[in-house]
Amino acid sequence: MRYGNHTHKKSKPIRILSAAAGIILTAGAISAIIYFCSDRGKVTPQELLAEYMDHIPEKEYAKMYAMLDKETAGDISEEEFITRNSAIYEGIGTKDMAVKVTEYDKDKRMVKYHTSLDTVAGNISFDNEAAFVKEGDGYRLVWEDSLIFPGLEADDKIKVSVTQAERGQILDRNDRVLAGKGTASSVGIVPGKLEDRERAVEEIAELLALEPEVIEKKLDARWVKEDSFVPVKTVAKASELDLLAVDPDDEAAVEARRQEKLLAVPGVMITDVEVREYPLKQAAAHLTGYVQSVTAEDLEEHAGEGYTSNSVIGRSGIEGLYEKELKGNDGYSINMVDRDGNLKKVLANVMVEDGQDIKLTVDADIQSALYEQFAGDKSCSAAMNPYTGEVLALVSTPSYDSNGFITGMTDEEWTALNEDEKKPLYNRFRQVWSPGSTFKPVTAAIGLDSGAIDPQEDFGNEGLSWQKDASWGSYHVTTLHEYSPVVLENALIYSDNIYFAKAALKIGAEELQESLQEIGFGQELPFEISMSVSQYSNTEKIETEIQLADSGYGQGQVLVNPLHLAGIYTSFCNGGNMIKPYLRYEEEPKEEIWIHAACTPETADRVLEGMKKVINDSNGTGYAAHREDIILAGKTGTAEIKVSKEDTAGTELGWFAVLTPDKEYEKPILVVSMVEDVKDIGGSGYVVGKDKDVLDAYLTH
Repeated sequence: MRYGNHTHKKSKPIRILSAAAGIILTAGAISAIIYFCSDRGKVTPQELLAEYMDHIPEKEYAKMYAMLDKETAGDISEEEFITRNSAIYEGIGTKDMAVKVTEYDKDKRMVKYHTSLDTVAGNISFDNEAAFVKEGDGYRLVWEDSLIFPGLEADDKIKVSVTQAERGQILDRNDRVLAGKGTASSVGIVPGKLEDRERAVEEIAELLALEPEVIEKKLDARWVKEDSFVPVKTVAKASELDLLAVDPDDEAAVEARRQEKLLAVPGVMITDVEVREYPLKQAAAHLTGYVQSVTAEDLEEHAGEGYTSNSVIGRSGIEGLYEKELKGNDGYSINMVDRDGNLKKVLANVMVEDGQDIKLTVDADIQSALYEQFAGDKSCSAAMNPYTGEVLALVSTPSYDSNGFITGMTDEEWTALNEDEKKPLYNRFRQVWSPGSTFKPVTAAIGLDSGAIDPQEDFGNEGLSWQKDASWGSYHVTTLHEYSPVVLENALIYSDNIYFAKAALKIGAEELQESLQEIGFGQELPFEISMSVSQYSNTEKIETEIQLADSGYGQGQVLVNPLHLAGIYTSFCNGGNMIKPYLRYEEEPKEEIWIHAACTPETADRVLEGMKKVINDSNGTGYAAHREDIILAGKTGTAEIKVSKEDTAGTELGWFAVLTPDKEYEKPILVVSMVEDVKDIGGSGYVVGKDKDVLDAYLTH
């Protein structure tokens, strides 16, 4: 191992105790006394030792050399001295060094002392001694290698051995790997086998999408010899079978052909390397996140936490969230070896601690199924068990392949990801969105509990357009269906905007705001992953009557996080109690109530019955998800996103929230999906069809 790669915080001053005086002074303080004295002859060997040791944490090796007696120092030059001391002290990660004088033999001019220092392998402490020679009225230190460690001789070395901790895996609920150990291919060059270096480098650079200068810099590294294997780039592993792929444009086939061309260049070798791998690729990228090699900034920010230049660190998602648990701690051994490499002494040793596996409540099959359905859309989905709170999937599309951050992206690939108008790097399930009609069950519950709504009251048939009075000017609330009677259950079935606008006006702004605050609006979601906070207004309150009416059917300035909406929906099938969502797997899941009595049991039952009709009544907006074998409940939603009522160029968000309302059902699930830009592709019906396919696969297997 090369020394000097470890970072450490600035060490504290060395503490030194004079046995004769019985007082404690820092080495820095003693040094100050030394330089203050006009008569150098008054400085004792004990004080000189403190001054010498005080230079170590400051890396002032030249000053240490200046304190030596040159006649007894032998042939060691200043350069050799600096190299020797810096390599050892910095290589072992010296910090918090303390020295205590235990005895001084005036006749022999010998100072005995005890040293303690922390290293990458733990604490090292030892007794030692230093000899001094008289020079005029002062003293100089006799140099021996054993001043560093007792028993160290000039030809000996201090060797640091590192056993790298294995990073923990990220697993789904069925122990399927979401992030773990994988194999990639390291493309490298053996310089001595290149036949025409300039031409070969250009060809290799073109095949690997690198600049030739990048490869040349690697080949010119000081450690490189003619027979060295010089790694150039890590790429996905390919096999001969990939060359036989039916689809010549298949990703694996393309990679196999590229590696075949690389191997045709004399001097190129490809070898297997262990890497972090994400088997679900794009399907779980926003959930798992990814790791990258640490940077100099990381080493500085996380000094003392066991990171080295060879470490990786979680950048986002679960990799970042559980970095401390996943990382583990490297094992270190600091050994004294002779010139032939034989062990003389173990100075310190700390055993390796592999990282913990993080098991999630996620079901990889549901995660993948939702991704595959919505892969081409700008969408997000959250799935959970509505009775335990176990989150079964969190999906954002379009997505990216986390493996690309391991093998390394070209500048073109990175630019394409960042400039893609669909924003594949954007994590949509963490954001808040206008919920449209999926908000109507929430309005219904608040109206029932507050007494503002009588579920049997007929609000009257207003046609497809309505306004409260002339004070609204040209503004009207519109809806898509006429029906009779205009009561709560039918309003849910037909998703009537006018009914819920009237309901919001009956509830009133103050009551609506307070009720929404009680079910988590304006609050952080109690979940492992930080989510944007749901809101009912861009300001602290609903400002106008029109805004209040629009809020009743999920428009206005209402914005909801999909997982928060799923949490609210759990109250309808749990007697009014909202279940807390969670992501860390437990062998025996037990629901934790997030908000008690979000609504009354009677209200929860009534709203749930209406949501059942949305799916099972032939007039229901979610009837396309109807099943003969299993009763489902849910709500569709289409939210208009435009700058004004007259705006015809705006877009629409399509929603579908669906759940199994029977607590005894063996495979309970609640899915909330949102898709952007559904205006010309079927609105919420587009989302219903996609989720139906996911449920068909899940509920029947």
